[in-house]
Amino acid sequence: MILNRQHAVRVARRPLELFLARVRRELGIGQADVTICFVSDAEIARMNQAFRKKKGPTDVLSFPAGDRPAPISLLPRRKPGSGRRSKREDFLGDVAIAPATARRNAKKLGRTLPSELQILILHGVLHLLGYDHETDRGEMDRVEGRLRRRLRLT
Repeated sequence: MILNRQHAVRVARRPLELFLARVRRELGIGQADVTICFVSDAEIARMNQAFRKKKGPTDVLSFPAGDRPAPISLLPRRKPGSGRRSKREDFLGDVAIAPATARRNAKKLGRTLPSELQILILHGVLHLLGYDHETDRGEMDRVEGRLRRRLRLT
């Protein structure tokens, strides 16, 4: 589910909902529920301070449901309909994204806002699956890079 709780940046939800469905299929997480919520810079700055003790806005924050699990094993891609499903088929958690920050970052990186939002959705979902680029010696970066190439994200 994608919610838009900010008004500073126009966001086309439908294409992002379709992208989230692709991410679910690619990661093999089936019907696992994920909430993506677009929030203002002020709101994400409050969350960043409250949960990470860091000042200012960030582009994405993830809030896994329950204990943070060990990263789900992302096996090589199988044929559609192969039945590969995650054991985590209920609620994975929430991802908060600040489109205003994402827009600034996209401009600096030479990307479009829709592409940047897709990258942040993928990044946030990987965090919900237990990946943590701050502690995992590059594992999340490798997995995310491979998935970005598969999903044709620049």
